[in-house]
Order: sequence, then C-alpha cells, then structure tokens
Amino acid sequence: MSDTHDPRGPVLAVAAGIAMLSLMDAFIKSAALAHGAYMAAILRVGIAFGLSAPFWLALGPKWPERKVLKVHLKRGIVGAAMALTFFVALTKLPLAETIAISFVAPIISLYLAAILLGETIRPRAIWGATLGLVGVLVIVGGKFGRGNLDSETLVGLAAIGVSALLYAWNLVIQREQALVAKPLEVTTFYMGIAGLCYLLAAPWLFEMPPVAELGDVSVAAVLTVAGALTMAWAYARAEAQVLVPLEYSGFLWAMLFGWLLLHETVTWTAIAGAGLIVAGCWIATTRKRTEQSAI
Repeated sequence: MSDTHDPRGPVLAVAAGIAMLSLMDAFIKSAALAHGAYMAAILRVGIAFGLSAPFWLALGPKWPERKVLKVHLKRGIVGAAMALTFFVALTKLPLAETIAISFVAPIISLYLAAILLGETIRPRAIWGATLGLVGVLVIVGGKFGRGNLDSETLVGLAAIGVSALLYAWNLVIQREQALVAKPLEVTTFYMGIAGLCYLLAAPWLFEMPPVAELGDVSVAAVLTVAGALTMAWAYARAEAQVLVPLEYSGFLWAMLFGWLLLHETVTWTAIAGAGLIVAGCWIATTRKRTEQSAI
C-alpha cells in the first residue's frame, strides 16, 4: 500500500463505521435482554451473512487461497467469542460503561504483540497500561460506591474483560485480513465463520423467538454489515495507528444511544474512567517522532 493515500477518506469512513456499530450495540443490547446473549449473537450473524453473501456470490468470486482462508478462520473464531462475551456484558452493564472498559483493548494488543510476535514493550506502554487500569478501577469503584457491585455486575465485568482481550487480538487480525481480501469477502466470511461457531451450541441453547420480535436484532444485523464493510474499506487504505484512536469516539455515541434508546444515564465516574482509559491508550499506542521516522 502506498503511503501517498489521503487518510481523510478512511478516517471519515471509520468515524461513520464506529457510529453505526455503536448504534448496533444499543439495538443488540435490547435483543440480548429480550432473548439472551447467545440468541442475539447467532441471529445477528445469521441475518448479516444472509445480507452479505448474495452480493459476494453475485460478483463471481474465487474461493480464497489457503493462507487467506486461514486469516478468515482466525478472525471469525476470535470475533465470535469476542462478540458473545461483549453481548453478555451488555446485559449486565450500562452501554457506555461497557464500551469504556473495552477501550483497554489497544493497550492489551501491545502486550499481545510482545507475546505473539516478540516485540519489545516500550516504557510508554507500561505507563499507558497503568493509567488504563486506573480508569477501569474508577468505573468499578463508582459502581461499588453506589452499591451496584453485585454478582450480576461482576459477571458483566468478567465478560467485558475477556471480550477486551479478544478484541485486542481482533485488532491485529483485522488489519491483516483487510490487506488480503476485499471488504465484502471480509464481511461474508467473518459472519459465516462466526455463525458456524455459534451453531456448535445450538442443540442446547437455540430457541427461535417469534418473527415479530426480531426487529431489534434485524436492525443490528443491517448496521453490522454496513459498519463492517465501512471499517474493512478504511483499514485497507490507512494504517491502524491512524485509525484505531477513532475507536474512542464510540464512548460518545454509546452515551447518546444509551440515553436515547435505553434510557441509561452516564455517571461522572464512568466519564472520568473513560477519560483515563483513553489517555492511557493514547500514551501507550502513540510514538515519538524519532520512533516514527525509524520505521
């Protein structure tokens, strides 16, 4: 990819994609509360696959090469677990708080890169991780101070912790996938593979709700496809270090959609914690100019 590409188009695309996916989170929370996290997850990817696959097939595509298919499989499996644990967290925690805690993913991704790729952890990453951890503690402490740290909340916190870890891995795979496949292929295989993962538990967990009650999950599926296509297009045209910071705008959208659609209020501890987490991510993931010129 050439470095002469204008980043403004991808930046605007990611901003729009984050807004769509944040709105999707609000609709999927409503569906998960009504039908359970598993049913919301499998119905969302099923509908989304049904929307994207016909368009991909209409283009007469070739089956992906083995090395590309391995990337699709990896992203689909990781994404399936990431989404399911995130949806569980949404049923236990307010939307804005769930989004805020998930922002630790870029910091975690630095440590995953050290473990998986042997990269060196820079001092800035350690300071950033410390600040991000303080932000999470502020959010959790706020819930404890209000007497809301019950067993359900602890389940939600554990779920979003696992989801954030998987999301960090997903960030690494997402860039890799966007460079070897077009957006429509990325979306189709992601939804299809994630759906197959969920089907493994279908004999025990699947319970089809009435068609009349599928409105929220259907809207979520449409927003998922639109957001995924937009994000895949952008990540194929700009570096992750330029685009990942835009993920933090999701907290603002979560506050808005949580208030408008779910009647949730945002506490000052959630805002303060989110601010600390974002600051920690910014410190951990940005590089000095001398470091950038050495790449």
